[in-house]
Parts: sequence; structure tokens; C-alpha cells
Amino acid sequence: MKKIVALILLCSTIQLANAQLFSREKILNNENFDKPFLSWGYFLGFNSYDFNFDYKTDKPDILVTKSTGFNVGLIGNMRINDYLDLRLEPGLYITNRELTYHPSYFNGMEFNDSDLTREVKSTYVHFPLLVKFSAKRLNNFKPFLLGGVSTAINLSSNEKNPEDNSNGQFRTKKNVFFYEIGFGIDFYLYYFKFTPSIRGVFGLNDELVRDVDPNSPWTSNIESMKTRGVFINFTFQ
Repeated sequence: MKKIVALILLCSTIQLANAQLFSREKILNNENFDKPFLSWGYFLGFNSYDFNFDYKTDKPDILVTKSTGFNVGLIGNMRINDYLDLRLEPGLYITNRELTYHPSYFNGMEFNDSDLTREVKSTYVHFPLLVKFSAKRLNNFKPFLLGGVSTAINLSSNEKNPEDNSNGQFRTKKNVFFYEIGFGIDFYLYYFKFTPSIRGVFGLNDELVRDVDPNSPWTSNIESMKTRGVFINFTFQ
């Protein structure tokens, strides 16, 4: 699903760019669209979240099975000059990951097949503050780079749950912090501005809540567990 969406995004972007670059007509749509100091919009998109693990001892990696999630949110844009904008993009990001442990984590312990997997559901209320660096507008499109920092509240974290993996509950922290980098292209259409973009997000803090048992096979060997992910967003302004 993620590859199909990325391919559609790439083909659409190339087609629109070619139309703008090689069309003989140079009529500018929404010529003054970017002039207001403040502007608003919304976005829809897809995400793919992963975990990056650091381990205390050398054991087989914990495998992460990713799924394609859904994004929706709002955009507030503050124009600084023709090439620089400050953006706030609060949104809701829903995703699901499954962790698979190697049997060696349970050496000397009794376990069954269900102990080898843990499902991690996450519903992030995401608050990124981004700086957008735009190139000069060419006809009806303008490429850009963006980067910044963000924080998220994981509504599905289970951080305060007294039960842990011994009862089948994999727990993560409620508050997560990230840095983000990405790129995209603004397309100035007749009635609105359409922007496809791709962004990578990288966790800054350890997200794991450890089990009560210090020798827990699920958490004892994990030095840190940080979220990372890819967002594909379609913005309408």
C-alpha cells in the first residue's frame, strides 16, 4: 500500500511539473496566494511508523512489522518573506506496529507462541513546528524543503497501566519528541493550492515503559526504543 501511494504521488508530481514547465501558456494561478501574513489549510495523508532499537547485549533484533496508517490535520502558515515560512501542523496520526521476539529472549523460561509477539497500537496527537524553505516560484509550482521539531501525545500509550507484558500489555510513554525533515512541491491550481509532500520523523526520547520484572524478556535487553516514521501528506489551502 505504501509503495503504491508513493508511486501515485511521484507520477502525479512529475505530470503536474511537466505541465507547468513545458506548457506554452504561462498564466499564473492565484498569483498573490502567498502574500497574506497568515494562511490556513488542512491535510490528509498516510504514515508508516517504525521503531529503532538499541540493545544492552548482542541478541537477535526485535522485528517490527509496519502497517500503513492515516493522517488528518490542520495547517497554520505564517509568512516571513517570499522564501521562508513558519508552519504549525497539528494533526491526528493513527498507526499499528507488531513486534516479534526471537525465542532466545526466553531461554530457560516457559513460553508459548503468543509471547513472541506484541501489538503496539498508537494514536498520536501530533504538534510539529516547522520552517519551510521555498525556491522561487516557476509558473504554477514551487518546490520547498522543510524541517523542525515536534511533540506528540500518544493516546494509546498504556503508560499508567499497572499491568505489563507478564499480562500481555506492552506499554509505551505518553509524550514523545521528534525532529522532522522533508520536501514537497506547491502547485497553484485555479481555485486553491495543492501540496504533496514527504517527511521523515525521528524520535528523540526513549518511548519504552519497562516491565516491573528487571529480567523481563520483553524489555530487559532494550537500551532505548525510539519511534521513526515516514509521512506522505496532501495539503489543500
